[in-house]
Amino acid sequence: MARKADEPLVLGIETSCDETGVGIVRGHTLLADAVASSVDEHARFGGVVPEVASRAHLEAMVPTIQRALKEAGVSAKDLDGIAVTAGPGLAGALLVGVSAAKAYAYALGKPLYGVNHLASHICVDQLEHGALPEPTMALLVSGGHSSLLLAPDITADVRPLGSTIDDAAGEAFDKIARVLNLGFPGGPVIDRYAREGDPDAIRFPRGLTGPRDPIYDFSFSGLKTAVARWIEARRAAGENVPVADVAASFQEAVVDVLTRKAVRACKDHGVDHLMIGGGVAANTRLRAMAQRRCEDAGITLRVPRPKLCTDNGAMVAALGAEMVARGRAASSWDLSADSSLPVTETHVPGHDHEDDHDHGHSHGHGHGHSHDHDHVHELSKQNLYE
Repeated sequence: MARKADEPLVLGIETSCDETGVGIVRGHTLLADAVASSVDEHARFGGVVPEVASRAHLEAMVPTIQRALKEAGVSAKDLDGIAVTAGPGLAGALLVGVSAAKAYAYALGKPLYGVNHLASHICVDQLEHGALPEPTMALLVSGGHSSLLLAPDITADVRPLGSTIDDAAGEAFDKIARVLNLGFPGGPVIDRYAREGDPDAIRFPRGLTGPRDPIYDFSFSGLKTAVARWIEARRAAGENVPVADVAASFQEAVVDVLTRKAVRACKDHGVDHLMIGGGVAANTRLRAMAQRRCEDAGITLRVPRPKLCTDNGAMVAALGAEMVARGRAASSWDLSADSSLPVTETHVPGHDHEDDHDHGHSHGHGHGHSHDHDHVHELSKQNLYE
């Protein structure tokens, strides 16, 4: 069945941390979002163990891709491209995803797109609310990053305005949950307890909100320490710790700073849309406060549903589809995982992308390979199609 050129069918692979995510989109339409999580394997350590995550990705990769293709009702040979998170993230985990994407793209004769994890978190909102306005202001909050980003063009121009200078918001949630003996991951459990608590019970500090502080940067290390000391003091005095009140007051301090700085960034840059993404964007209090403050400021808030806020393959596929639709350069076979890939690099085209486009992604690349008559290549394609 023929489809529009601006609705490419793309498979996305996400392995930056502990989620093996595989998504398939057609343009701005989500067809499949398959996830295999190794979070239970990390819970007993109180945090993500990189080697455990990498091995889990290896085991989950092929079954998750097969599940996504089945859920989408498409064949691998029908894809217009394969996108993969090239960074930032855990080096070993990223490497598993990049290697898998290369193998599938090579065997299928499809273009490969190594994309940025943070830019993908922004682009996923297109699957929920349609095309992103340009420019878009994005607040990304997760266990690994807290960032304010201005995106005039999600495929080529993302500008960092501010970021965390120490603990990311999600990391602070995990650490406070550990102090309260609530388990891992901390975000969902803190959110749950906070609903029964008083957010004004304890006035915890708001980091980097003074007149001389960086206006768009975040700091949650001091808050984390203040909460931990408050809890320790109560325990040392033999008093009960009001877990719900502590959770609500801590959460309020985090959410207050995040939303205040995001709305200010919108006002300062004349942007009337705010997109919030990342795992912490699933937090109910963050969503509620952001909605209220955006309405008061005349700003339209865009937040994907919680499942699309956490790491997933759909967000990678969404950015990959946008790359294809806008004719961005494909990545070359020397694409590598970059654990510290800057957000300004929304994707990694590599060195041979012009050859890709000139030759219809035949993957010749001038390296002496004639894949049209390569028996191994043809067998690989047959196996993948089956």
